[in-house]
Amino acid sequence: MHLALAVQTPDVTLALPVALLSGTWPEKLERAARLGVAGLELMTADPAGLQPGRMRKELEAHGLRAVAIGSGAAAMQAGLALLHPDAGVAARAAARLDELITFGAEVGAPLVTIGSFRGRLAGAGAGARERLAEALRQAAERAAALGVRLAIEPLNRYEADLINTAADGLAFVESVGHASLGLLLDTYHVNIEEASWEAPIRCLMRAGRLWHVHLGDNNRLAPGDGMLDFGALVRTLRAAGYDGALSAELLARPDPDTAARRTVEHMRPLLEGA
Repeated sequence: MHLALAVQTPDVTLALPVALLSGTWPEKLERAARLGVAGLELMTADPAGLQPGRMRKELEAHGLRAVAIGSGAAAMQAGLALLHPDAGVAARAAARLDELITFGAEVGAPLVTIGSFRGRLAGAGAGARERLAEALRQAAERAAALGVRLAIEPLNRYEADLINTAADGLAFVESVGHASLGLLLDTYHVNIEEASWEAPIRCLMRAGRLWHVHLGDNNRLAPGDGMLDFGALVRTLRAAGYDGALSAELLARPDPDTAARRTVEHMRPLLEGA
């Protein structure tokens, strides 16, 4: 397992509440390298104006890699959602997902995450679940052609009305039936919706669908600033055979750099001692 930090890319002008590290893109790379993390989860709203080839080289020059492309910025800044009540906006969201997939392939990221970007069933009309499944099936097909995968994130009941638990997510993924569509687990959401750490992790690992993990304490602050036992989490993940990224996507409090530093300081000994 390796540590990563979620950061917003230069196209994002809105201060995303769960993006870490301050400063310009080069400054973020320098800060991430000093912290010694393995990579960054890139939260981009509109990758059309970015230079993925150059960004990939800059990441590599700092000993970093892109561990995922986050779609949350496209939801928060651009207002896009695959289940948006306006069919035109939903179509633009599907097109944006294609752009995120292409950006991911070019910057070297193995997957694109789907959280709030999927939208809500409420207000989306009849057949919304089936439309989402078809949109993600088509996107997964295009992603597979570029060597990228899609990971749906179960969100807590207060933030989503579709896919709240690991079991919900696995059932949805299996209904879509594409090998390039899997899941990620976010410890903050798991703490709200699940009865244990072990069951959702083991369930998704047995199914071969746990591809990414987001870190955040029970209050969505940095690990160690709340009540969750991240040592138990690491042991459970390791015992289940998970060897992917642990990506800090959490509230940037008291500031983006301090939250990143506290995450690394709390998690690194747990990973080294597990």
